[in-house]
Amino acid sequence: MSNDTNTVTYTGVTNDLFRRINEHKTKAVQGFTSKYNINKLVFFEFGESIEAVNMREKQIKGWNREEKVKLIKSMNPDWHDLYQDLIKG
Repeated sequence: MSNDTNTVTYTGVTNDLFRRINEHKTKAVQGFTSKYNINKLVFFEFGESIEAVNMREKQIKGWNREEKVKLIKSMNPDWHDLYQDLIKG
């Protein structure tokens, strides 16, 4: 996820993507994402198991910004809010 100006990124794990994005968009949970206005889904992946997902999250969180931007651009070169595409089906 990112903010409107694409200057801050956030990596997280959830078992309910729609619920979690809504929490970010409405700032329902105080913390990093509400402080930095993280409200735009710019990249997502699904995993085979919770163990695999947690390992992938730790891997991405260990990357520098350049590596994260490259990953985002590989799926979403314009940093479009993918949430709207997901809810449309």
